Amino acid sequence: MAVPMPSKRRSLVVQTSMDAYTPPDTSSGSEDEGSVQGDSQGTPTSSQGSINMEHWISQAIHGSTTSTTSSSSTQSGGSGAAHRLADVMAQTHIENHSAPPDVTTYTSEHSIQVERPQGSTGSRTAPKYGNAELMETGDGVPVSSRVSAKIQQLVNTLKRPKRPPLREFFVDDFEELLEVQQPDPNQPKPEGAQMLAMRGEQLGVVTNWPPSLEAALQRWGTISPKAPCLTTMDTNGKPLYILTYGKLWTRSMKVAYSILHKLGTKQEPMVRPGDRVALVFPNNDPAAFMVAFYGCLLAEVVPVPIEVPLTRKDAGSQQIGFLLGSCGVTVALTSDACHKGLPKSPTGEIPQFKGWPKLLWFVTESKHLSKPPRDWFPHIKDANNDTAYIEYKTCKDGSVLGVTVTRTALLTHCQALTQACGYTEAETIVNVLDFKKDVGLWHGILTSVMNMMHVISIPYSLMKVNPLSWIQKVCQYKAKVACVKSRDMHWALVAHRDQRDINLSSLRMLIVADGANPWSISSCDAFLNVFQSKGLRQEVICPCASSPEALTVAIRRPTDDSNQPPGRGVLSMHGLTYGVIRVDSEEKLSVLTVQDVGLVMPGAIMCSVKPDGIPQLCRTDEIGELCVCAVATGTSYYGLSGMTKNTFEVFPMTSSGAPISEYPFIRTGLLGFVGPGGLVFVVGKMDGLMVVSGRRHNADDIVATALAVEPMKFVYRGRIAVFSVTVLHDERIVIVAEQRPDSTEEDSFQWMSRVLQAIDSIHQVGVYCLALVPANTLPKTPLGGIHLSETKQLFLEGSLHPCNVLMCPHTCVTNLPKPRQKQPEIGPASVMVGNLVSGKRIAQASGRDLGQIEDNDQARKGAIANSLTCVQLHKRAEKIAVMLTERGHLQDGDHVALVYPPGIDLIAAFYGCLYAGCVPITVRPPHPQNIATTLPTVKMIVEVSRSACLMTTQLICKLLRSREAAAAVDVRTWPLILDTDDLPKKRPAQICKPCNPDTLAYLDFSVSTTGMLAGVKMSHAATSAFCRSIKLQCELYPSREVAICLDPYCGLGFVLWCLCSVYSGHQSILIPPSELETNPALWLLAVSQYKVRDTFCSYSVMELCTKGLGSQTESLKARGLDLSRVRTCVVVAEERPRIALTQSFSKLFKDLGLHPRAVSTSFGCRVNLAICLQGTSGPDPTTVYVDMRALRHDRVRLVERGSPHSLPLMESGKILPGVRIIIANPETKGPLGDSHLGEIWVHSAHNASGYFTIYGDESLQSDHFNSRLSFGDTQTIWARTGYLGFLRRTELTDANGERHDALYVVGALDEAMELRGMRYHPIDIETSVIRAHKSVTECAVFTWTNLLVVVVELDGSEQEALDLVPLVTNVVLEEHYLIVGVVVVVDIGVIPINSRGEKQRMHLRDGFLADQLDPIYVAYNM
Repeated sequence: MAVPMPSKRRSLVVQTSMDAYTPPDTSSGSEDEGSVQGDSQGTPTSSQGSINMEHWISQAIHGSTTSTTSSSSTQSGGSGAAHRLADVMAQTHIENHSAPPDVTTYTSEHSIQVERPQGSTGSRTAPKYGNAELMETGDGVPVSSRVSAKIQQLVNTLKRPKRPPLREFFVDDFEELLEVQQPDPNQPKPEGAQMLAMRGEQLGVVTNWPPSLEAALQRWGTISPKAPCLTTMDTNGKPLYILTYGKLWTRSMKVAYSILHKLGTKQEPMVRPGDRVALVFPNNDPAAFMVAFYGCLLAEVVPVPIEVPLTRKDAGSQQIGFLLGSCGVTVALTSDACHKGLPKSPTGEIPQFKGWPKLLWFVTESKHLSKPPRDWFPHIKDANNDTAYIEYKTCKDGSVLGVTVTRTALLTHCQALTQACGYTEAETIVNVLDFKKDVGLWHGILTSVMNMMHVISIPYSLMKVNPLSWIQKVCQYKAKVACVKSRDMHWALVAHRDQRDINLSSLRMLIVADGANPWSISSCDAFLNVFQSKGLRQEVICPCASSPEALTVAIRRPTDDSNQPPGRGVLSMHGLTYGVIRVDSEEKLSVLTVQDVGLVMPGAIMCSVKPDGIPQLCRTDEIGELCVCAVATGTSYYGLSGMTKNTFEVFPMTSSGAPISEYPFIRTGLLGFVGPGGLVFVVGKMDGLMVVSGRRHNADDIVATALAVEPMKFVYRGRIAVFSVTVLHDERIVIVAEQRPDSTEEDSFQWMSRVLQAIDSIHQVGVYCLALVPANTLPKTPLGGIHLSETKQLFLEGSLHPCNVLMCPHTCVTNLPKPRQKQPEIGPASVMVGNLVSGKRIAQASGRDLGQIEDNDQARKGAIANSLTCVQLHKRAEKIAVMLTERGHLQDGDHVALVYPPGIDLIAAFYGCLYAGCVPITVRPPHPQNIATTLPTVKMIVEVSRSACLMTTQLICKLLRSREAAAAVDVRTWPLILDTDDLPKKRPAQICKPCNPDTLAYLDFSVSTTGMLAGVKMSHAATSAFCRSIKLQCELYPSREVAICLDPYCGLGFVLWCLCSVYSGHQSILIPPSELETNPALWLLAVSQYKVRDTFCSYSVMELCTKGLGSQTESLKARGLDLSRVRTCVVVAEERPRIALTQSFSKLFKDLGLHPRAVSTSFGCRVNLAICLQGTSGPDPTTVYVDMRALRHDRVRLVERGSPHSLPLMESGKILPGVRIIIANPETKGPLGDSHLGEIWVHSAHNASGYFTIYGDESLQSDHFNSRLSFGDTQTIWARTGYLGFLRRTELTDANGERHDALYVVGALDEAMELRGMRYHPIDIETSVIRAHKSVTECAVFTWTNLLVVVVELDGSEQEALDLVPLVTNVVLEEHYLIVGVVVVVDIGVIPINSRGEKQRMHLRDGFLADQLDPIYVAYNM
């Protein structure tokens, strides 16, 4: 941002000693993207007065307090000092915000805390200023006087964030909660002196070395055209083809000519010099690759060698496509065979691979190309700084970068290798490595041509068939040099048994390309052991270290002196995890033995710098990232200037802050040190680094330890992947391995537990997850290794499909928050005002005249109840009453069980009972297909309610006495069963008995979510008050029509179905929910057809509609379904509102005219069947977002929508008339303020009058129905709902002009789980788990001992079951700070759900403990 800079003004920060430092790169005018080198422009005092403004503007624009370091990269020249201040300021923020480091510059947030470069002024650190001081004063002048009002306003808003902020802008305040790992006071610290940079020997240029690689090719192609250049092998190990230097030269010219002149038109050629082209050649055709590569060099186009895409969805192929796109590649060169093998569309076209640009495929076989004309000749010039080729590199996260290598670097690298390896003309070299990149390309394609060497190329396919093939070729051709990986040595060892005629005495150099790998040393040792007797000399083995960026970093020189043993280091693993070198003894297990990878390359300088932060030189006993300064290295990542600066333009500093060289160094990505005698040791790669609670572990070391456990018996070498995933703000180690096909479950668990122990004892680190997958199922790289980032991706997505999983979160998650200590409760003195919330007050129900109530119960109004008018209902009820007294001989007050399907019979039977003076109990009939499980509940209710008689239909009557029923219950103990299909004909006498308001009207039985069967007593007075309350709230008048799709057996469903229409006289349209299973649209069609304004349903009905009609909204619209008249659609529930479901229902049916504000919920419980119900008038239901972590501590803290850990809660409808509510502490019974979560207590005329139990458990009853507060209003008698919730006064106004009070229900007290001293609600954990993977359809959690058990229903194949275990564990740790003890994966439908659609977690728990769930998989987390 070019902000106008005020001229001279002394700044606050002039005193800091940073100004003494002037970096080397004074010539460049570039800003270096805010890196330390950019500090030289502008004198310290000239441009710092403007900083405050600059800093705040950059923040305002970036919307962040931590992006200052990278945000000011586009300023005009004189602002270098601006960075310096911005850095100091950034420091003030960074202390408390750990924002992710900016990847494009050095000054990532972490580096700023590392020692600043300080000149000669000793070690005074820069003073820290809080934002406030920097804002208010700059030289004593208030900021506002020199900053516009607009900016001042911005500054002010930035200063005071409202409410707990969103994660994008601020760091989540988990620091206060999570345990931060304290550094170990005894941890080893580096004590050595500062290291010195190591110089390699002088690169001695020999006079007859060619001036460029093309010149070398021309020389050998014309002087000795018959000399063999490359011999390729077929899969039987027979020479397939010999490419001579002459053929290489002529064919390369053909390719060069064709690329430049035969693609496109003369006026518009497709490829011009300097363009990039892709080289796509298979691993068994090095000759075609070599011709194409040199053809590109001759044509001066830039080859980009890549792997052959085998399918449209290869692992990592998409990323390669991105690289080709960013390089602007439009042409791909390939061989005939490869072109034929590419996947084709039906028309014979090669499809565009995923993520790839559109390519023209060009076959380079000679027979397809025309000869160049006589007068055409490639332009061969000396090596210059044009790009020669681009080598691809795959990063840790799977992204692919292109490293550009210039022609000078290419030539110098060949010269350095020639000198280091002592190559001479016409030597024979056997190459097993991939010739398209890395060591295989450098030795087998490039340096070999410079020296006219003969390369014997062994394809990977031959190695698979015959692992000894390379050794046989060394003997056959008396090769002097071989290029292999430790894997090839290992395979040869396994296969060498009966080879007698092997002689390796011709070898003077065996280059081990992955010599930097910690386990290569064991391969080298074992190989030497076996083959020493076959003529192999110890000094021949030459490990080397390389990286795509720095090319060859170091290589051991071949010597003739066999007395000089190679360098070894035995290092303490414990020290290495702190980045410190401590020599140890080999007897111990916890040591890493490393071999040297020789000396620095000729003409190069090497040093090691601290792996993170400012590139400061390491001490001599410290592990750092190796950096190289040389001509023979890559120069950039193609097209990525920021990352290039970070890697290719590093200026290592001494501790005093002075750079050690004016030339930039390159980060090699290798971790190591320079040992005695200038020998280079590598202990790991930056990419494989895992930082677990502050200690560094290398993935390769962990692989080596895992493989050392019973090697070869269980897991194939090279088929194991180790990576880290971030869970709960720390890295966690995951090991994935392919197990042998024949291994048993027993074997695998034994192996897994041994690996865990080994890693724990050797590395002192816990493994978070160990997964075994079937053989050959991990994604492979083109050369057959494991594709690490793709494997990690599959693990995180849950599509790895392991066959065994072992999770150990208990041992490795050490940063959980401390368990909560309960605080002593507040006393009466601190009771807050305004806790008591009243509903709309109306005349008390108890003051009503009894005659009126009676009148209502006799149902004399002429409203229509579906197909039955009230007169018909009255007549039918009278007949039933006669039947009860005459056939049943029942007395007043006897209990009658009504076992009816939802319908009119049920209503008639209910009123018949009332007429006869009996007490009805409605019972859900047994399910004919499922008698064994549903009938016992019926029997239990009949027995517990002490029913003297059971009334039902003819059909159910038969069912109750059937053979199936006899198998489930004792049918002989049924009470008298009356069949109401067979009513007496005669007209009854007037038998309606007037009743006392306090006598029982009916019993309401229901099974709670915890599996308790509880019946509550409803008196006539309560029933009337209830109906009146609902009538007022919903404005139900005789002219109204109400559609009810609820089960009529208990709670509000029963009241609406049987009582309200008779009380208020409106028409009820009754829709049995069971009908929706066959016809999901039935309810909505009825609502539409009858133009209903008010409708009631349950969550299960809403779910059926959402799932069953999701795709049918268009066809329903066509059928004329119209929901625009619906004013209220109330979900009747006894739980926390399910926001996700109600919102998806609203969204889905919005197109059919449903108003989103119409959908709301009600809340009732056992002590009061309806406490809240969204009426017609009054404000819409509100939604608030609360902090889930505060909720666990029973505190209510409102946050913004979308902030971390926010939980949306919807108000449960409006409080009904005549209802008073208070929130009380469930333990102390004291009233609570509105910022607390407590138990909802209710006082109302329609409270139930008590539990009806056989044993008369009075203590239970008195507590629930007649509680008093321990202080405050101690007179009122309250009923305890058993639900936790809180009240909030909203900004809205009620119908009567008062501020509206909203009740939010959080969950049942019985269901809440106490874990680590905090209160968790199962539904929150379940919601997180269901989100974790697409195939989790349902989830339920409960505790067992003190373990959290998570049961998930899997909708998918059984092989997906184990994918869920790590994902479930991760999500519960991340979002709830809990360690899951057991994960149980079951089939769909195993989690029991009651008629209201609520999960029966206690039933599930009993089933789990009794081992009755028949799970697909049970994982016990260690």
